[in-house]
Amino acid sequence: MGAVKAAVAAVGVAFAAGAVSVAAGRLASDVALKAPPGEPLPTEPRLTVHATAAGRIALTRAFASQRPGTYGLTGNGSHAVVGNVLNGAPHAPDAVVRRLERVTHGTLKPGARVWLTPNLHIGDPRTALGLDHDDVDVPGELGTLPAWFVPADRGTWVIAVHGLGATREHTMNVMEFLHRHHFPVLALAYRGDQGAPRSPDGLNHLGETEWRDVDAAIRYAVRFGAERVVLHGWSTGATMALRAATHSALRDRVAGLVLDSPVLDWTATLRALAAARRTPGALLPLAVRAAQGRTGLRATPVDQDAVPPGLRTPTLIFHGPDDTVAPWDPSRRLAARRPDRVTLRTVRHAPHGAMWNADPKAYEEALRRFLTPLM
Repeated sequence: MGAVKAAVAAVGVAFAAGAVSVAAGRLASDVALKAPPGEPLPTEPRLTVHATAAGRIALTRAFASQRPGTYGLTGNGSHAVVGNVLNGAPHAPDAVVRRLERVTHGTLKPGARVWLTPNLHIGDPRTALGLDHDDVDVPGELGTLPAWFVPADRGTWVIAVHGLGATREHTMNVMEFLHRHHFPVLALAYRGDQGAPRSPDGLNHLGETEWRDVDAAIRYAVRFGAERVVLHGWSTGATMALRAATHSALRDRVAGLVLDSPVLDWTATLRALAAARRTPGALLPLAVRAAQGRTGLRATPVDQDAVPPGLRTPTLIFHGPDDTVAPWDPSRRLAARRPDRVTLRTVRHAPHGAMWNADPKAYEEALRRFLTPLM
């Protein structure tokens, strides 16, 4: 009898431990499946403002604060734009001084907690860039999708799609460039974004289902006069663009793809985000299994599954080895596998979704060369 009780107790403990592990895996998967738009990813460290002066700001010395390029700087109720590190400026040993380009909202006081973001602009194209635009409604399968349309006179439209931890404000980084070259731009808010319908399960599917909102944007563009479209996506927005270019009934209208920091292996991205939240390594496989169970995501990386050998769309990828969210290797493999269609521009010292920020001039020149034959 005692042996039976001991066995029952052991089974109970095992079930309890299993239940705890399942719950922990589910919680760890939330970091990607419930990533709020506009909130920083856990891979982006918080920094402290040490001091400000005319055209300068001193921040906590960290790898992130020493990145080259131009970034947004966001805190609670504040937003600014910072440029490159000012190496000759005096500073404390634990600080880094960057050029302070402008403060667009709120104030930056010593002691404020902030983080770097790829978003240089807040607001909409008119308030942030002085560009006339229309607020339009794109009919999607789950409901109406709000979008900004910036008109221009070319027959090739650019459909811009943000990714993880961002909103359509991110697309304004390249909007001035595109407008200067006379491309109409449709910047889409998709399922889960503010003003857009939620997914039925309330979860982010990392492009697996969201691509159909990009398909809806293609249909909208063609209906309103686009002869061709170029899909420009960041992060999971790049994944969505790639899927739309290979699955849409209107894929023949897709003249080009621009993929910035594409998430081509969602399991690696989920693991990276969960690990950044200090999830124990033993729980990371559980997080992946929990994500599969909750969303139906396939375990096969997108770079092996969603790009058929017959891909006809010219594709430009911006990616680099310092992206800790979406590994660079799948982008390299894709470019190596399809050199006839895919060009990889390697960008170093840039975090996820910030390939433009590291060197805007080089990014835009590569973009100009890619788009010129598609005009």
